[in-house]
Amino acid sequence: MNLFWVIIILVVLFIILFLIFITKLTVILDLQHIGDDDHFKIKLRAWRYIRYTINIPLVKIDDEANIILKQEQKPGTEESKRNVKEAQKKITPEEEVKALRDVKEILQHVIGMHKIVRRFLKKIKVKELEWHSQIGIGDAAHTGMLSGAAWSIKGSVVGLISSYMQLQATPVMTISPAFNVYCSKTKFKCMIQFRIGHAIFAGIQFIKYWRGGRPKLKSKPFSFFAN
Repeated sequence: MNLFWVIIILVVLFIILFLIFITKLTVILDLQHIGDDDHFKIKLRAWRYIRYTINIPLVKIDDEANIILKQEQKPGTEESKRNVKEAQKKITPEEEVKALRDVKEILQHVIGMHKIVRRFLKKIKVKELEWHSQIGIGDAAHTGMLSGAAWSIKGSVVGLISSYMQLQATPVMTISPAFNVYCSKTKFKCMIQFRIGHAIFAGIQFIKYWRGGRPKLKSKPFSFFAN
């Protein structure tokens, strides 16, 4: 392969990488809960013709708005039970002092990662935000109190979004109390947009920070963080 074709390939690769970095990725989060009819979709869009939809199955939500998680449990063997018993050891005062120092180390590490995440979130533009809810627990007084708490929660969520991201659309939010019947309906839709290059750069920073600045933990209870 002569030098001419090498230069052509490098130029093409550079153009492709440049296009990827400047590409704006639009992400649409669509969540809907109406009784037992639940769905969560994530729609990805780039340029005009690239579209992809991810359907995520939700866990079941019972009549009391409790989330039911199913977890497969395997019967424990005698060996596993013996290992659990052997793993139970006393923590000496020296270990307690080391654990307190490790907590400080972990907090400093989390703060460093928080800066990287926050810089990336500032690049995200919120193009659309809709959040509609209808709630009722069969009692008018308690439903009114629950509606007030729901408004407070929604206001706090929007406040966090506006402080960490670029909120470019006026949020559309409603809460419809159902005073005499039990009702639990929610429809949430959010459209965000960011450049793929910003996400890649944040990922590189995160990997570099984690490898170069992993917390140096000394106590046994926290030693798994350093692995």
